[in-house]
Amino acid sequence: MSDTLLAAIWAITPTLALGVLFWFVIRSIIRSDRNERAAYNKIEAEERAKRGLPPRSAKAPAEGDQQVTPPGSSSPHAV
Repeated sequence: MSDTLLAAIWAITPTLALGVLFWFVIRSIIRSDRNERAAYNKIEAEERAKRGLPPRSAKAPAEGDQQVTPPGSSSPHAV
């Protein structure tokens, strides 16, 4: 191998290694967030069933969202 090619490989290796490490970290964060949300939704569905409440629909505003009625309107919208 020529010295130039070897120098180029050594120059790009740290950048590639950090890129792969960054990718794994972000991937694990996204996966853990998805799994945590799924577990939370399962627990919430179980608790709603225990209390006899209907399942939460996809269109229902999330808990803690404020209902605001825009001026000139009679129906509230989630913020």
